Amino acid sequence: MLYMETTVTPAPSLTKPVSLPLLFQQQRARAEALRREGWEARAMRLRKLSRWINDNRSAIQQALYADFRKPAAETDVSEIWSSQVEIKHTLRHLKQWMEPRVVGTPLSLMGTRSWVQHEPKGVCLIIAPWNYPFYLAIDPLASALAAGNACIIKPSEITPTVAALLARMCREIFDPTVVTVVEGDKDVATELLKLPFNHIFFTGSPQVGKIVMRAAAEHLASVTLELGGKSPVIVDDTADLRDAAEKIVWGKGINAGQTCVAPDYLLVQESVKEKLVEEIKEVVQRFYDPEGEGVAASKSYARIVNAHHFRRIAGLLEDAQAQGANILLGGTVDAGQRFIEPTLLEGAPSESRIMQEEIFGPLLPIVTFRTLLEAAAIVNSRLQPLALYVFTQNNEHQRYLLQNIPAGGSCVNETILHLAHPDLPFGGFGNSGLGKAHGFAGFVGFSNEKSVLKQRVGRTGIKTMYPPYTPKVKKMIGWLLKFF
Repeated sequence: MLYMETTVTPAPSLTKPVSLPLLFQQQRARAEALRREGWEARAMRLRKLSRWINDNRSAIQQALYADFRKPAAETDVSEIWSSQVEIKHTLRHLKQWMEPRVVGTPLSLMGTRSWVQHEPKGVCLIIAPWNYPFYLAIDPLASALAAGNACIIKPSEITPTVAALLARMCREIFDPTVVTVVEGDKDVATELLKLPFNHIFFTGSPQVGKIVMRAAAEHLASVTLELGGKSPVIVDDTADLRDAAEKIVWGKGINAGQTCVAPDYLLVQESVKEKLVEEIKEVVQRFYDPEGEGVAASKSYARIVNAHHFRRIAGLLEDAQAQGANILLGGTVDAGQRFIEPTLLEGAPSESRIMQEEIFGPLLPIVTFRTLLEAAAIVNSRLQPLALYVFTQNNEHQRYLLQNIPAGGSCVNETILHLAHPDLPFGGFGNSGLGKAHGFAGFVGFSNEKSVLKQRVGRTGIKTMYPPYTPKVKKMIGWLLKFF
């Protein structure tokens, strides 16, 4: 088999700013050749990528564990399987996506034929985050390669082991003029953003997303911004509470809550609040403490990525308690292990930091509501969330909440899984993001949709309206305005 090496080795440094313009120019020169390639060449690169991931499963698991003690099974699902789903879906549909899409002809343009063809944007920059550092580099890379682009990947310096693994992967399967990894800190990212990329795909916080967008504007580059926000879970009095508890705890607990679409706060109808809390307590114990040794002993629970983020999340909890919040479950923190227990709390004031900032950790504030109108008003008083989760068995309640709460994406009686569906465009709305990813939406995001109209040669209808604007021509224009 190819690519059986499993050790993680550091990449040669490409972080000196002086080398980046040269690297960019090399990729720009290669982009012209990539533009002319057929679907077979693009598919070959995707197959190589898929094989490498399959053959290096152990190395990927080790890298994620080294960076923040992510359980191997969780890496399999959230980093490896999710990457392979995107690649394989793209391979199945790539030839069809690349075919020109014929559009209809209006009566006023009779005699013409029109179609839309997708062409590569050119040289693209992918800035990947630290929370899913492998998957969130591979997913946009698959779309970029499918669309025929050259790419530079900038992984997060917060997860250096995965960054080194990505660099090794690209050295082993790609020519650097097609795909390469540039490692380094925010200074390197700043230098990269000075280059005239054709498209930038950024995953991270809204604050940094604004910086990326300003940099892209200097070159009028298009952007896809996958950001975040406070994604609510709404549980009404018709929901199956045990089912809801399992799915909420899984969505919040995976990656220790360090997920852009993790449930950020829980809105539950007053009449079922106590029962839901009891169900959540039971599920947390079943998932992460079945032997009664404490969640800290669990091999199924990740850690906070570094000391800085640990202090930030612990600070949210401290601030909430200082303002009167009560802990209903969990609350244990251990700076030495960067461990924060799954924590459910109530009574946090709306002005507290935990109710204002994206948590990005295993803390879940709970708020009660009486009516769906009240629940929608609470959500809509904030910026648009990246995700909305609704637990209900009432179709009218579902319709009302989905229709009245804007969000980047939604799940009904589930959390997070919409992210794994390659035919569902994924992205934010307003403060939570710009542009869509996954499947055909990702392919389109890395493509220019070129519109083409072909006219027949000779006398055509539009020629009857050419100057000079004689009475006869004006009459023809009048008919156009009246009948077409």
